[in-house]
Amino acid sequence: MNVFIRQYEHNTSIGPAYEPASNLPDGPAADAPVRYIAYYLPQFHETPENNEWWGNGFTEWTNVTKALPRYLGHYQPRLPGDFGFYDLSNPDYIRRQVALAKRGGIYGFCIHNYWFSGRRLLEGPLRAILQNRDIDIPFCLNWANESWSRRWDGSEQSILVKQNYAPGEDIQYAEYVLEFVADDRYIKIDGRPLIMLYRPDHLPDARATIERWREVFLRRGFPDPYIIMPQSRGVDDPRPFGIDAAAGFPPHKVAWENVPDIRHWVRLLDPRFVGRVVSYDDVAATAIANRPNEFRLFPGVCPHWDNEARRPGSGFSLAGSTPNKYAEWLRAASEYALKAPRSDERLVFVNAWNEWAEGAYLEPDRHNGCAYLAATRRVLESLRSSNASRSLSAMNDQVHSPLEITRTSITNFAGNFPRVAMRKLRRRISALAPSAFTRRPKRLVKSGATNF
Repeated sequence: MNVFIRQYEHNTSIGPAYEPASNLPDGPAADAPVRYIAYYLPQFHETPENNEWWGNGFTEWTNVTKALPRYLGHYQPRLPGDFGFYDLSNPDYIRRQVALAKRGGIYGFCIHNYWFSGRRLLEGPLRAILQNRDIDIPFCLNWANESWSRRWDGSEQSILVKQNYAPGEDIQYAEYVLEFVADDRYIKIDGRPLIMLYRPDHLPDARATIERWREVFLRRGFPDPYIIMPQSRGVDDPRPFGIDAAAGFPPHKVAWENVPDIRHWVRLLDPRFVGRVVSYDDVAATAIANRPNEFRLFPGVCPHWDNEARRPGSGFSLAGSTPNKYAEWLRAASEYALKAPRSDERLVFVNAWNEWAEGAYLEPDRHNGCAYLAATRRVLESLRSSNASRSLSAMNDQVHSPLEITRTSITNFAGNFPRVAMRKLRRRISALAPSAFTRRPKRLVKSGATNF
């Protein structure tokens, strides 16, 4: 059978690490020593804007279902499990998400918030949480202050909707946020509402914006906000912006530049694949070593990451993740978080609860079920135990086939080398003589004849 087909069938079937939801405890963890906060994407429902830009009926599921495996052991497509292709315009799905997240040890959600000069996109799930008090989950907001583009990367090319940062808009946003901060479910540190600013470097004067936010909060009778930023896109230190702390948002900071690309060392199923492949082990080790002394960092982890669904044939993927490896990373992050002097500063951010098109999620899928969520709960429970190895023993990895875990080898490199060399040669020749690879039109007449 064709290896590609075998890989596809393997990925869409129950895998060796699969765990059902029944493996999770029935209720949330009581008095957890660390608070796990999962990033939450309020997508997966139709909006007029997405229908206009991408076609009627578009949601993130549209991208997810198109993904294909590009190399041996590449886990694509990633298809949902227990919840199916849910629609977050229905609050019942959010209730089910919250119930399962709490059973898996998740304390709360950091909800990506899309606000453009007063225009609010993908706000429906956030409104549903606010309006339905029975959706009992602590939450905070991350102002995802990037322009939207057709490239799905926040670039300023092919803009769909732009961040303007006009004078006074920072005050408008602070006033807008107060409605959510007033909710008693809103996450706080030392009584201060927790607010994340995704790209402080995009603001004309981030420090001045932060000061105006603080002034608005105090003037309206709210506590001084505890403002954080994710370590992302080369911006690691919160201090120049007047921000209180940084948060981990892997693979940002710990994978883009610091970890070698192993694409040429894996067995390619698609010879045209030009994406990047990095080792999950290397990314986790880099993140664990990221322990600054100069400022507060809330560590971050990710169960896996792969944006092949958004960038077919050119995605960036972490290869080799297993529930046990994720648990080891989460355990290290938790131990670091436990060193914080205040108990409410003992936070770990998980990327993510439901970033399906980036392959970063804790929700159950068809292949692994609730394995990563069960690992999360076990790590949390193990923090209370004097014998952590015994508590984690249930997560020992099984022997996996090459379809499950990507392997590198000199044999793979030798097989890939001719294609790599030819691709580089074509690029070099094309740069020197662009017409060399231009398709010439067929001659319609013999030489010497005249064609009118």
